[in-house]
Amino acid sequence: MITLGEYIIEKQNDFPEASGELSSLLGAIRLAAKVVNREINKAGIADIIGTTGVENVQGEVQQKMDLYANDKFKTALEARGEVCGIASEEEDEFIAFDDKRGCNSKYVVLMDPLDGSSNIDVNVSVGTIFSIYKRISPLGAPVILDDFLQPGDQQVAAGYVIYGSSTMLVYTTGNGVHGFTCDPSLGVFYLSHENMTIPEDGQIYSVNEGNYLKFPLGVKKYLKYCQEIDSATNRPYTSRYIGSLVSDFHRNLLKGGIYMYPSTASAPKGKLRLLYECNPMAFLMEQAGGKASDGEKRIMEIVPTELHQRVPFFCGSNNMVDDVQLMMKKHTEV
Repeated sequence: MITLGEYIIEKQNDFPEASGELSSLLGAIRLAAKVVNREINKAGIADIIGTTGVENVQGEVQQKMDLYANDKFKTALEARGEVCGIASEEEDEFIAFDDKRGCNSKYVVLMDPLDGSSNIDVNVSVGTIFSIYKRISPLGAPVILDDFLQPGDQQVAAGYVIYGSSTMLVYTTGNGVHGFTCDPSLGVFYLSHENMTIPEDGQIYSVNEGNYLKFPLGVKKYLKYCQEIDSATNRPYTSRYIGSLVSDFHRNLLKGGIYMYPSTASAPKGKLRLLYECNPMAFLMEQAGGKASDGEKRIMEIVPTELHQRVPFFCGSNNMVDDVQLMMKKHTEV
């Protein structure tokens, strides 16, 4: 069996200019994921569930595990010395590693340290999402905001960790999507899903239907289409929604389906963050043969203007994303 570390080293030739830095960076993410996984598995007996009572920059109440995961990933990335700065969903501004080693590093990392963290209290799967870019500012200088505000098609690598019935790390460096399952007895990630691909069609749609009345007309029409009986297209489709992007994405990647978080009347720009959630998941989905859109255009072509920018998000099997985009275009509300 091939370990994650062995696989990363084996694939170093895909990035000869990286000289091992990217491999070391992914190793730091692997280490932090194992530490966070250990704490999540103790959530019922340790004082790490519940809220802190503090809101983050998104206006969301932070969970104790949000802060724990954020701290562990930040510490691991800084310690390896391959990153000049990070941006996190849990931080108001980007964090610069501005010592000599950090200033001479090539990469920046953007992350959602613990996606779906409110689910920990009820023992439901959660995850970590990460996105890696090469800096655009000069080596030797402190990292700047523009290093983080790059479109998704400039990503060097992206991935997620899902902490569920088993713990998996899934990543891409632009050469397919590969999944590694953690052996809990050894604490080692082994290659379990090489070259993951999503079916062109699926029978699962994932959306918070409690917001139905607030959805754009085109999305409402698509949901009715999903629920109609049609043997030729294997409808009605099955509704599956966990409320953790990583978990919903992972299921649909394996089985085929579509994940949707459209704009709503109360959130006209959508809810999910472009840099921490949508771009990395879009990179993975495209590498797996699927699509990711804001309902009109490709997610990875959007040029960010702010760290915590939100966008509508439609991601999954090619034909399903095409269908919802066509309905949204047809039923655009003036």
